[in-house]
Amino acid sequence: MTDPRSRTLVLASTSPFRRELLQRLTVSFETFAPDVDESRHPGETAQQMVTRLAEVKARAAQAMYPDALVIGSDQVAVCQEDILGKPGNHENACKQLARLAGHRVSFLTGLCLFDCAASTARVDMVSYHVTFRILSEAQIDRYLRAERPYNCAGSFKSEGLGISLFQSMEGEDPTALIGLPLIRLVDWLNDAGIAIP
Repeated sequence: MTDPRSRTLVLASTSPFRRELLQRLTVSFETFAPDVDESRHPGETAQQMVTRLAEVKARAAQAMYPDALVIGSDQVAVCQEDILGKPGNHENACKQLARLAGHRVSFLTGLCLFDCAASTARVDMVSYHVTFRILSEAQIDRYLRAERPYNCAGSFKSEGLGISLFQSMEGEDPTALIGLPLIRLVDWLNDAGIAIP
């Protein structure tokens, strides 16, 4: 039987934020760029979408890593039932932050730990909530030019200057807001035999 500690751990993400979060756990891991269609399916809820995409991303690594444990994750922001993803550019980010200003926003993060050898997956969704300050156009523009968070759901980086946009935060795991819920992941890795700490 394979020693769980000797198994390759793979992060199926190109996100530098997720990579930095996983590095906090001081485990060695490889990264894999999943090439998946992240479009929302017709009738799919935000929760269904992020859990599906987290698993799809993790499973995409199976051919390259047939004996690995693969971590997949996906995140969206939900504001008054509107699903918001990554803005991609300055103009879209301005619109997104103007939309979020003064509102309570839920960040839903899908998480998957996929065992390639057994072809089994643990999948869940972790939520985190942020209430944004009322923001002027000038504040939004200054923030975006300073931090350029165009590849972040919600158009901000909470681990940086983005914290200045918030009135309050609530949730069980602040790392879920950044895109990789470490508290849940540690439980799963420990169950899989990868002892942390």
